[in-house]
Parts: sequence; C-alpha cells; structure tokens
Amino acid sequence: MSDDLFPGVPRIESPIFVKDTLADMTEAEQRIARDLNRNGYALLDFPDPQIVARIERIKRNLGPRYNIPFDNPAADKTRGKRRIQDAWQFDEDVKAIAANPEILALLGKLFGRAAFPFQTLNFPVGTQQAAHSDSVHFSSLPERFMCGVWLAMEDVPAEAGPLFYVPGSHRWPIISNAMIGRRGFGSDSKSAQTPYAAAWRAMCEVNGATEEPFLARKGQTLIWCANLLHGGSKQTDSTLTRWSQVTHYFFDDCIYYTPAFSDEAIGQLQTRDLVAIHDGEPRPNKYLGEALPRPKRSKKQSIFSRVKTNLSLGKNGR
Repeated sequence: MSDDLFPGVPRIESPIFVKDTLADMTEAEQRIARDLNRNGYALLDFPDPQIVARIERIKRNLGPRYNIPFDNPAADKTRGKRRIQDAWQFDEDVKAIAANPEILALLGKLFGRAAFPFQTLNFPVGTQQAAHSDSVHFSSLPERFMCGVWLAMEDVPAEAGPLFYVPGSHRWPIISNAMIGRRGFGSDSKSAQTPYAAAWRAMCEVNGATEEPFLARKGQTLIWCANLLHGGSKQTDSTLTRWSQVTHYFFDDCIYYTPAFSDEAIGQLQTRDLVAIHDGEPRPNKYLGEALPRPKRSKKQSIFSRVKTNLSLGKNGR
C-alpha cells in the first residue's frame, strides 16, 4: 500500500495514490479520499445525530459574545466581532464537534496517522477573506499532516458571503518564506498571510484557477487539505448571518510549527506546544518517533521558539 512506501506523506496525497486499493475504507470513505486527492476538499454530512441541537446551543451561548444585534433582522450583522477562537475551552458542544470520534477515525484513515484537534474557530458571519492556504499558519514536518474541518451551522445563500475554495490548488507548491525571498523567524509582521498574497494570486492566474463557493446547508461539513486555497466570498447582504465552526487538526508523530514565522532552510522554526482537545494530552514535537528536546533559548541564536496554540499568530479565518 502507498502508506507503507511513503509513511511521511498523507495517504490521500501519496504520489502513488491510484495504486492504493483503499480496501480498509467503506465506499463512502473511499469517495471522500478520492475527492481529497483530486480536488483538495470533500463534502459530507456531520456524523452526529445531536448536531442540530448542538448548533442551537452554541448560537445561544456564543451569540452575546459577538456584540451583534442578532434579534434585529434589519441590522448589519458584519459590524461586530467576527470570530471566537478556542471556544472549546468553555463550550462543551464546540468541544464535542471538534472531538467527534467518527471524524477522528475518518481522518486517521485518510491521512494514515492518528488525528487530534488543536484549535477551534466559531464565526457568526463570513470573513470576506481573500484566498489563502493554511500552510502558512499551521504546518508540520513531514509536510501536509494538517487539515481543516468546516461545519455549516445554518443554510448559506450566496448573499451571505459563503466559504469558497480553489479546486486542485492543494497540489501546487507550498509557498515558503524562502520561495518569496523573506525571512520569517523573528518577524514582527502583523499578518501571517499578507506576505504571500501576491504569490497566491499569481499562481491562481497562471493556472487559470477559479474560486468555487460552497452554498452549504445546515449540518454539511467540508474537509480540506493543508495547502488548499480557500477564503470567504463577498457578503452582499449585511443583514444575514453565516454561522460556522472550523476545527483544525494535526496528526501524530510530527513537528508542529508556524511557517510564516520560521526559516526552515536554516533550522529556525517557531514550533508549537500543543494539547489535543479531545483527550487533554500534550502532543510533543516528534521526528520519526523521537521527541525533540526542548531547545535552549538565547538572545543571539535560537533554533526553536515555542508558542501556545491559543495565540492568534495569524488572523486566519473562513
């Protein structure tokens, strides 16, 4: 099987994926695996019979925190807070969605390693954000052992600024600081995405790529690969909401770091100290099964700089 030959590559992105029989997967799982391999994303219904009740409880619990007049149908819903990060820390339904055992089992099959959720983002409206790749915010060594799972918490019409994606862009090169002639380690850039925006636009232009909106229905879920370009479409009706939850997942036995503030070629990585949401256990940075020693820090030279997962290093969203 492909994962025996290439254990350092996610199973769905294996260079010999077509030779993998996917015999250990159900027919539905095989469809998801093929969609991820071909397009970089796959759709499914969220596997939780309580999902509608959870969604309504989350809206009631998080709603007051956004400072948005949800009870006024004519009010502009885009003027309040646009997201809450890591609500799983105080909302059991947000945590249950992130820790859904069927999603964890599915991701484990798709990537060939055990998955763990490390961050949640909850949105009441769309982000209206330009196309970007999560690979500048969260990455791993080996590469691509990260994914996002986006849940629609209501039906999403075109006027509400739906999520969009660029099919097939996950196959393009991952843009690094070295590629764009930038040093990332120690950078004080306020945005993790801005330095790469021109490169992403150029790649879309030269590949004739188009943005496809996801006009989701409540309870639908989108899984996307680490390097898939995606963003938020323009919202043409500001009175609409677009409730959603994003959970980001890493996979076991990797180094976890933030590429926007790293220089891989010279070993300067801004690594992350992570705790898995579903079991509360730390996930140390590992390489080929061995945990990395915690680095010694100095003012003159620093090989690794650790950050906690709850820091908003990049204001990324969907």
